[in-house]
Amino acid sequence: MSHLIKHPKDFWTGVIFLVFGLAAVFIGRDYAMGTVGKMGPAYFPTVLGGLLSVIGGIAVFRSFKRRGEAIEKFHLKELFIVLVAVGLFGALVRGAGLGPAAVVLIMISAYASPQFKWQEALLLALGMAGFAVLVFVKLLGLPLQVFGPWLQF
Repeated sequence: MSHLIKHPKDFWTGVIFLVFGLAAVFIGRDYAMGTVGKMGPAYFPTVLGGLLSVIGGIAVFRSFKRRGEAIEKFHLKELFIVLVAVGLFGALVRGAGLGPAAVVLIMISAYASPQFKWQEALLLALGMAGFAVLVFVKLLGLPLQVFGPWLQF
């Protein structure tokens, strides 16, 4: 089959989109769909999963028609670092608050890059954490603490 695939990146991107899209549709089937005017809990994941599946199908189809470059080395170490960062964010956001959890997320994720520099990453982390606090806590009014109970003295 590999000799039929002309664009491996499109093929594997499409497969990933198809898997996630179909998983969202499959998981959402147990919930009430609702209508366009009164959406149920299944509406958003089903519609989004369906659209993602269509995009994935198009990418897979295009991979057989269009020439493209091969897939580079799969960066497992970097993937693991980013997954750890996301896990730490989830573990820290309630206890430490959104601000510190976002800084940890961005600093550790930035460390996965070969161009990582502490000063630039710290500036980015502080700026993005401030932006996240502004958008999610101040503008949208989500019930998140900027600094959680672990950091309140």
